[in-house]
Amino acid sequence: MSDHLHPVPAASDAWRETHLGRLLGHAMRRFDERVYQLMAHDVDVPLALSNLAARDQVSAAHIHITRHLSLAGDRLTDLADAAGMTKQAMASLVDQCEAWGLVTREPDPRDARARVVRFTGIGLAWLKAFEWAVAQAQREFREAVGEDVATVVALGLEAYVSDRMPGDGEAR
Repeated sequence: MSDHLHPVPAASDAWRETHLGRLLGHAMRRFDERVYQLMAHDVDVPLALSNLAARDQVSAAHIHITRHLSLAGDRLTDLADAAGMTKQAMASLVDQCEAWGLVTREPDPRDARARVVRFTGIGLAWLKAFEWAVAQAQREFREAVGEDVATVVALGLEAYVSDRMPGDGEAR
């Protein structure tokens, strides 16, 4: 039996729990869960939508529309690209959000074959509640880690996401 098939001692496995990617993933899930919780109790969110948020029916995928759909509306392919999703996955998500009354599909005035996804009035109320919930979750983060750490984290993450990774070509 070769050496690479022998079990590795558990102590050397600890890095998997504390590496940056895992910590960022946990932080993002915690942040998003707090946003959903705040939205579930926001009196400005339409009752049916706050009930969905309260019952954990709203997921990170639904937030992709909230984060990425422009106020002017977007074609499905552009929305999928912005969210890093396939067109098929985004179409399914848009179908669900359309059933909830968050978005509508309208003819694209530039191309009769295409449709544009736009927020409805209810969707704009949802977006406003999302904006408030994100701001509140950010304030809570700042309180939890301190203003200086929060500023360094934000600046570091902005620099990290605005730069290309080694091997991806030149930095922007």
